[in-house]
Amino acid sequence: MYDKVCRVAKGVVMEKKINAAAAYAGISQAEVARRIRTSPQQFNKRMKRAAFTDTELSKIAAAMGAEYESYFVFPDGTRI
Repeated sequence: MYDKVCRVAKGVVMEKKINAAAAYAGISQAEVARRIRTSPQQFNKRMKRAAFTDTELSKIAAAMGAEYESYFVFPDGTRI
């Protein structure tokens, strides 16, 4: 049950982040989908499931004129 709740929460957070980034870039979610060469319907389904790899998130970011970074940061500045 906990895993399911965590996945749902992760999906909501990522969906909000992508929507906020698209709004900041001045483009719609549908336009982001077209720029990454998928249908708006398919993109929306994947958004609901948070079914994106880091590589796909990088492509989504590039479609919005941004960069996607995902890493752990340690006190000494090391990023993994």
